[in-house]
Amino acid sequence: MAQRRIFTAADLSVWRVSPAYNSLLGFITKIAAAVQGRILSDPCSESPGIKSVVALLERVDKITTDTPPVQQPSRFGNPAFRTWHSRLTEMADELIEQLAPGQRLQSELRAYLLDSFGNATRIDYGSGHELAFVVLLDSLMLRGVLLPTDFAAVCFTVFTRYLTLVRRVQQTYRLEPAGSHGVWGLDDFQFLPFYWGASQLIGSGIKPAQLADKATALRYGDDYMFFGCIQFIFAMKTGPFHEHSRVLYDISAVPEWSKVCSGLLKMYEAEVLMKLPIVQHLPFTSTFSFDAAPGTVPVVLPDRPLPAGLPIAGAIAPQTTIGRISGTGGPASGSLRRLPPRTEAPAPAPGAPAP
Repeated sequence: MAQRRIFTAADLSVWRVSPAYNSLLGFITKIAAAVQGRILSDPCSESPGIKSVVALLERVDKITTDTPPVQQPSRFGNPAFRTWHSRLTEMADELIEQLAPGQRLQSELRAYLLDSFGNATRIDYGSGHELAFVVLLDSLMLRGVLLPTDFAAVCFTVFTRYLTLVRRVQQTYRLEPAGSHGVWGLDDFQFLPFYWGASQLIGSGIKPAQLADKATALRYGDDYMFFGCIQFIFAMKTGPFHEHSRVLYDISAVPEWSKVCSGLLKMYEAEVLMKLPIVQHLPFTSTFSFDAAPGTVPVVLPDRPLPAGLPIAGAIAPQTTIGRISGTGGPASGSLRRLPPRTEAPAPAPGAPAP
């Protein structure tokens, strides 16, 4: 049975050395390693488990087709999403059985599935819901439904399909960003596509300075997850990029994608995995376990010191973005660095050698 175990700030230190935390962080980083230097259309190994998860997402997508939004005067929070979520709840046990026939994983996975697409009460979606879906995938890996050869496919096949689905849900029902930092956040809804997308771009010949360029996003959005996210931002927001997406614009000052990638991982730990308002809702199971096995000593993953200066509330401080990613400590003034317009040469085609 899934149970919450994180209630106070003191529980975060236990969470960070738990088997679940190490499994999850290892899962996320192995995906990054598997997609490094590759484009989304590259062929990759897909086990039957990958196909089962995609089939689940297709069935969930059909709920959206069958549940149109209702007419309402308010801009956000269409109440039809509550109907959508009720239908998902009714189907949940059947969907999980199709993922892992005969394994009876409903009690292990049901909570993660239901939390993967947003909160029906608040009608919102945020990085905690994205986290729930990734924990679902990690649990499937731990139970042998997904295989160690599937890491690239988890990103290229499963997560891209999930991203398409949740964007449709967000737009159809006008979900509000959960706990959004506004312009001081990385993105209104997602985080991990930027991390995995940065890993894809290592060695591509495309520079981080080009990430705020709309033409580059349009050209490479189908090849690189990072630019697909930027393309979506351009489609949803108006005005200068440095005004509506300040953190991403700040990241464009980092010289190499490898630094962006490592910095985003640190930022993800600090802003998602170690943020009490997010992980206090995360349930644990016998598979995704909060407790170490009897007689074992919890071990922190190497080179993963607890991020210092975690913000407690309010906007993300500049030192948690550009400073954390570049290793410079951030702008001393405490204000966002304003960068001049970029005049980079056109990026090379995917697979072309870097200049």
